[in-house]
Amino acid sequence: MSDTPDLDLRLVRYFTAVAEHRHFGRAAEALHITQPSLSRQIRSLERQLGARLLDRTPRGTRLTEAGEVFLLRATALLRSAARAAAQTRAAARPSRFTVGYTFGLIVTPAVRELRRLHPDADVRTLHVPWNEPRAALLDHRIDAAVTRLPLVTDGLDVTVLHAEPRVLIVALDHRLAGRESVTLDDIADEPLPRLAEPDPAWEAFWRVDPRPDGSPAPDGPVIESVEDKFELIATGEAVAIGASPHLARFRPDIIAIPLRGVEPSHVVLATRAGDRNRLVAAFRAALTSSRAAPASSEAADAAAGG
Repeated sequence: MSDTPDLDLRLVRYFTAVAEHRHFGRAAEALHITQPSLSRQIRSLERQLGARLLDRTPRGTRLTEAGEVFLLRATALLRSAARAAAQTRAAARPSRFTVGYTFGLIVTPAVRELRRLHPDADVRTLHVPWNEPRAALLDHRIDAAVTRLPLVTDGLDVTVLHAEPRVLIVALDHRLAGRESVTLDDIADEPLPRLAEPDPAWEAFWRVDPRPDGSPAPDGPVIESVEDKFELIATGEAVAIGASPHLARFRPDIIAIPLRGVEPSHVVLATRAGDRNRLVAAFRAALTSSRAAPASSEAADAAAGG
């Protein structure tokens, strides 16, 4: 008989949550369980493995050496389990197709066209955070993603749908608000928000960092959400670079100004590399004919970097 423990995926998921948050309290809150219960579950997992995975410190929680090793395997294990479940569901329901989209992009016309052409298919939509399209595709949570570059493309097929000129987002009473257009020179000293969990490629593009002359973009406040970013802009604490001229409809106290001298943003369709699902090709054709539009109503953002 093997001595290999039968790991409970629920406990593995609890461990990865603590590893991500580096804090039992925050992890418990994210998992919607009590902190004492979470502590007991982690101790149970450590007993199964015969190794201490986490050390509590005055500043939070840190991974032990064994914990660092297990985290890599645990993440792969959970992803493999998610793929197995998704592929099993797909085999049972071969006509299900889920379209993912990131904030500020409208896929409705293409989804309607796909449903019209394939009434037998169960076509669904799912909003995906700006930094999750690739993971959502590889985990089979979605079958197609309409999003913006930059995007890590390993394991994906990516089709550029169209370009969008970038804009500068400022408060309505900002010194530049009345301008017909601006350049990077106009915002050389204006702070731009930074992500709480930095993505180097994303921030390089949406902060234009470094600038063409090699100078760094001025650092602004750290943000965790688009709403935080807009609030900082509205109060005059920062400006931001985005991809939609319709932001004034999102809030009455901000405005978008064309930003000259920078390359445009690109809206893309991403799918799993080599996916032969008939609905992938059909959705790509529907998108090409309808174009994934930037939102232009109160739901609009299209502002990258948030």
